[in-house]
Amino acid sequence: MSFVLDPLPYAYDALAPHMSAETLEFHHDKHHAAYVNNANNLIKGTEWEGQPMEKVIVGSHGKNPAVFNNVAQIYNHAEFWKYLKPHGGGKVPGKVEKALVETFGSVDKALEDLANAGVTQFGSGWAWLQVKDGKVSVTKTPNAENPLIHGASPILTVDVWEHAYYIDYRNRRPDFVKTVLHHLVNWEYVEAQYEKAMG
Repeated sequence: MSFVLDPLPYAYDALAPHMSAETLEFHHDKHHAAYVNNANNLIKGTEWEGQPMEKVIVGSHGKNPAVFNNVAQIYNHAEFWKYLKPHGGGKVPGKVEKALVETFGSVDKALEDLANAGVTQFGSGWAWLQVKDGKVSVTKTPNAENPLIHGASPILTVDVWEHAYYIDYRNRRPDFVKTVLHHLVNWEYVEAQYEKAMG
């Protein structure tokens, strides 16, 4: 069983004007694809071959940086695409809204904290909403790291590597993060991940 590059869940131009077809073509077809190719070459004939992605991520962290970086980036990107949708944003589903209000005081504050995590992540990385021990929190991770290695379940992420936004936003990372959170989030998928995390 090798890793595969799943197609995007929408057309390349479906997220315009917030994210261009050119960005998605480069991001998915070049960057994401490279992680898949690298990972498959790296795991061939190793203990990781044929293992589920999450198991490889947790098991290789701190032991095999090349395997970890590539496999974690496949996971991070595959999830990122699902957290986006055309004409996204809007009303947050009831259960997620309740959890965000309980933790942050309001949905707006939760999104503000998540945006701040993305903007202040130094260099490349990711901003996350995660569930750990039944509680929702915001975190940020460098490079390929994600909540799985910290025993948490991701329920939303924003990619803040430069390749995620430079074609459309140049160096304006804050504008990109804000746009994603207010216009592109697939809250139904967030809700599904939240329910799964709460078991």
